[in-house]
Amino acid sequence: MRSFALSTLREPPFPGRCHPAVAQVARDSADWAERLGLTGSAESRRRLAGAAAADLAGRACPEASVERLRLLTDLITWLFAVDDACDEDGLGDTPTRLAPTVAGLLDVLDLRGDPASPALLGAAGPRGTALHDLCRRVREHARPAVLLAFTGQVREYLLALLWEAANREHQRVPGVAEYVQMRRHTGGVHPSFTLTDLAYDGPPPDERTDPALAALETLAADLVCWCNDVFSYRKEYRLTGDGHNLVTAIAGEERSPEQAALLAAADLFNRTLTAYTERETALLRTADPATHRFVAARRGWIRATWDWSLNAARYT
Repeated sequence: MRSFALSTLREPPFPGRCHPAVAQVARDSADWAERLGLTGSAESRRRLAGAAAADLAGRACPEASVERLRLLTDLITWLFAVDDACDEDGLGDTPTRLAPTVAGLLDVLDLRGDPASPALLGAAGPRGTALHDLCRRVREHARPAVLLAFTGQVREYLLALLWEAANREHQRVPGVAEYVQMRRHTGGVHPSFTLTDLAYDGPPPDERTDPALAALETLAADLVCWCNDVFSYRKEYRLTGDGHNLVTAIAGEERSPEQAALLAAADLFNRTLTAYTERETALLRTADPATHRFVAARRGWIRATWDWSLNAARYT
């Protein structure tokens, strides 16, 4: 699958970089996950180690302070832990099984990082404790718009997981348009973008209502998710049968064989990458410094996902 991706996907035309503190941040984030109980078994520790969250964060955010890189890395670690529980441990097999967990995590998000720790955190389990810690650390930056955006985006991620669970229960493969819309949320891309903006002191969410910025963000989110889909297709569908992949959605909607669907997914990625670079070029002609940082964050994520996917043990 990697050879297919390399031969058909267009490599993002942005320089690849990596933060020099990735190794230390990886150790610190692993300790954080262990301390808060996200790694409850040797298998979960193995999976999180193979996910290399710090490497992905360090490539997406190569110029961040170590503290803000840690925050982004811990978010990615948390997202991977939740995804693994849903995709590989059966938590996301049905909505009725997943719903109590989602409800508990929504309770945690409602606290918006309030440093007072109420009793409900215990009821939400290790995932809730870790999520509250992330929200508390975002709150400490004293940027309310960022905190509100972050908690709202994680909320959308959790509700999208219920959509996935309903599809699994009924063995339903969504259509392409539906899949593309929901994939932006199931991928956890938007909260990751928000913490990258925080690391770069980019424009806060309440200053990003310009349609040009919104369009660029949507294209960047799609490219991150679709790159991930092509690289992960063999594991996620051919080995497990899960229907939540762009290739699978195309094959189901167009009734096309696997190879044709793979080529169509790659073509969609390539055309969207062209559209992204054209929009980015136009936007930067008159951009202020904050917008340049906004663009750097999206560009960094597109390139980071490509480079990380080439080496991630998660897809082997």
